[in-house]
Amino acid sequence: MDQADIPALLTRLTSDEDAVRKMAVFKLQSSINDPSFADVFISTGGLLILRRLIMGTSGNTLAYSLQSLTRLLEVDMGWDIFEGPGAADLIEHIVELIVTNPLVNILRGAMSILVAIVSHSQSTPRSPLRTPGTFGFRALKPAVAVYPSFFELVIQQLESADHALCANALMLINALVRDAVSSDPVKDSNGKTSNTIDDWPKFVKRLQDLGLIRAVFNLMQSSALQDLAHPLLEFQSLTKVLLHKWKQVRVDLERPEHRRALKGLHLASAPTRDFVNGTGGSIGRLAELQESGKKGSRKHNPEKWRRLGFETESPASEFDQAGFLGMMDLTDFVRKNEDTFQKLLLEQSTKPLQDRCPIARASLAVTLILYDHFDCDKTDMEDLRGYQLSDGKQVDKLYRPLLLQWTKLHTAGLYAFFRLWKATGAEQWDFDKVAELVRILIDQVVGQAGRGKDVVEVEEDLLEYDCGRLRELQMELLELSFEDRWGHYLLQARSDLSQESLTFIKEQRIRCLLRGSWFQKPAPRTDSRAGSSQTRRAADGTLWRYAKLSHNRRYLHYADFALRTGKDPTLESLGEKIDLRTISSVVSNVTAPNEDEKSKPSESPQTPSAPPPSRHTTKITIYSYVNPQEAHNGGEGKEEPLLTLHPMNHTLASEWLDGLLMLLDQAPITAETHKLIKLVEDYGFKIRRLNFRTDVAYAGPPKGAGVVPSREGLDDDFWYDI
Repeated sequence: MDQADIPALLTRLTSDEDAVRKMAVFKLQSSINDPSFADVFISTGGLLILRRLIMGTSGNTLAYSLQSLTRLLEVDMGWDIFEGPGAADLIEHIVELIVTNPLVNILRGAMSILVAIVSHSQSTPRSPLRTPGTFGFRALKPAVAVYPSFFELVIQQLESADHALCANALMLINALVRDAVSSDPVKDSNGKTSNTIDDWPKFVKRLQDLGLIRAVFNLMQSSALQDLAHPLLEFQSLTKVLLHKWKQVRVDLERPEHRRALKGLHLASAPTRDFVNGTGGSIGRLAELQESGKKGSRKHNPEKWRRLGFETESPASEFDQAGFLGMMDLTDFVRKNEDTFQKLLLEQSTKPLQDRCPIARASLAVTLILYDHFDCDKTDMEDLRGYQLSDGKQVDKLYRPLLLQWTKLHTAGLYAFFRLWKATGAEQWDFDKVAELVRILIDQVVGQAGRGKDVVEVEEDLLEYDCGRLRELQMELLELSFEDRWGHYLLQARSDLSQESLTFIKEQRIRCLLRGSWFQKPAPRTDSRAGSSQTRRAADGTLWRYAKLSHNRRYLHYADFALRTGKDPTLESLGEKIDLRTISSVVSNVTAPNEDEKSKPSESPQTPSAPPPSRHTTKITIYSYVNPQEAHNGGEGKEEPLLTLHPMNHTLASEWLDGLLMLLDQAPITAETHKLIKLVEDYGFKIRRLNFRTDVAYAGPPKGAGVVPSREGLDDDFWYDI
C-alpha cells in the first residue's frame, strides 16, 4: 500500500461500519511491517486508532488489529503505545483476552504482543527517563493480579493442536522466566527496592506446579519439532540457566528456608531410632533420650550430621560445590523417599564406619555428575546456535528432554550409587571411584538415550545396568585417557612387550619339544574280513611314534613303538635323530580344530595302549635338501622329507609346528600361538600401566619443571667427582 493512501486508510479504520473497519485493518496488517509506512502511520495518529480497535472490537477485526500491532513491534516501532496513560488498560485487556477468549487467532496475536512487551526490557538498555514497570513482567503484574488464572491458562495452551499458538505460549513463558532470572531490582518512587518478580525460585516453582515441565517434555518428544524448534531449545537453555543459578546460590544457615531444609533432613532421618556412633541400638538410644528428659537436659548427638553422610558436623560448608541445587536434590529425595531414607540409615549404622555409604555425599556427587553431563555451565544460547548451524540430520541430538526430568534422574542415579557401593564392596576411601563409575553409567545410559525414550526406561536402565559391563567401559575409557596422555610411551612399551611375549612363547613352545610327545602313525588300508588292524600294526611295530628334542636343542630324537607306554621313553631309548642344522623347511596342513574336537574336548581318558581316533586332520613334515651344498651356493635345491608327525589334536600340532619354526628362527604361523602371544602382551601391558599414576598424568608437570637454572654468581671453578 502506498503511503499516500494512509489518510484514507485511517478514515476507514474509524468507520462506524464493522465490515469497512475489518477490510481496512486486514490491509493494514500486510503493510505495517514496512518501516517507512509504519513511520507515516504512527506520525499521523495511527497508534491511537489501532489502540481503539484493540480495546473496542471483537472477532476477525480484533484478530487483525492484534496482528497489525505485533508486526509493528517486530520492526521495533510503536512502543509508545505502552508508555502512555492508557497503557495499563491496554495490557490488562490483552491479558483478559488470553484468559477469556477462546478464538485461536485472537490468542495467537495477544500472546505475541505480551512476548514483545516482556522481551523488550531485555533487548534494549533501560533509559533513565523510562517509567519503571513499563516493560517486562512488571508491566503484566497488575493485570495478572486481576486475572490470577493467567499462568495456568497459558500453560494449558502448550497442549493446543495449533502449533503456532503452542509456540507463542512457550515463547511467552520463556520471556517471563528470562525476565525473572535476569532482571535487576528496581527502586520505586519511594526509594524502596522491588524485584521483577517477588522471588524467582518461587515463580519458577509456581509454573512447575501448574504442569509446565510435563507439557514441555511431551512437546520435546512429539513430532512437532519443526514448528517449535526455537522456543523448545530456548526453554532447554533456560533450564540450564536456572540450574546454574541454583548452583550458584550459597547455602547459608542465616536464611530461614535453608535452615528449614536442613532441619527437615534431620527430622526425616528419625533421629530417635538411629544408632549412636554405630555401636548401640534404637532401644538404647530411646532409653538415653528418656533418661536425658528426666534430668531436664538434652544431649547433642555427636554424629548428628555425619550419620546422614556428611563429612563434618558443619553441613552448610559441604554444599559449596553443589550449592542450593545440591540441597534441593537431597531434600527432594528425602521428602519423596522418607521410608527408604530411614531404612538406608539403619542399614548403614550396623556396618563398620569405613564400610558405610555416605548418603548425603552420594547425593551431592550425583547432582554434580548430572550438572556436568548436561553441560549446564555452557552459555544458554549454544543450543540455538547449534540448531541454526545444523543441516537437519542431527537435530534430534540437540534436544535433551531428560534434562527436564532432573529430579527423577537424580533419584535413580542415587539408587545406582547405593547399588554400586554394595556390589563393589566399597569403603570410605573408595568414594571417588564409585562416583566415577556412576558418572560413566549416566553418560552411557542417559547420554545414549534417544529423544523419544521414556524416563521410566532410563530409570530402569540406571538401576539394572550390568556392573561387569560398566567396569569394561571404565577400562576402555581409562585406556583412551592413557593413550591421549602417554600415547608415545605406551606405543613404545607395547612394542617392547610384543617382542618379550614372542620370546616368552617361543621358550614355552620349545619346552614342549623338550618334554616330548606321542604321535600316531596312520593306519594302512585293510580288508574288513581280516583280523584286528590294531593287532597287526602292533605286531609290525608301526602304531606309535615318540619324538623329543635333545637338551642341547640341536637334535630331534624319535622312535616308533608298537604300544604307547605308561612312562615316556628316555632320550637314550630313541634310536633315530635329526640334526636341526640339516632341516630346510617345516610344512604342515594345521587347521582350526574340528567341531567334534570342540564339542568333546575331554571325553573318557585314553589308556596308555588305546589308540586315538584314526582320522587325522593335521600333519607336520620336516624336509632337508638333497644336496645341501648346491642350495648353499644359491641353486634351486631339491627337498626330501626326513620325518612326518601326526599330532593327535590341534593344540599339540600348534606346539610342535611353531616350536620347530621358532627353533629355525622363523615366525610362528598358527592362530593358537598368536593368540597366546597377544594374551601375554595384553597382560604385560596392563601390569605396565599400573606404574602410571593418574594424578600425575592429569596434574601436569610439577611447579618449576623445565625452568633452566640461572648461572648468575657461578664461575668456571668446578670439577667432576668420579
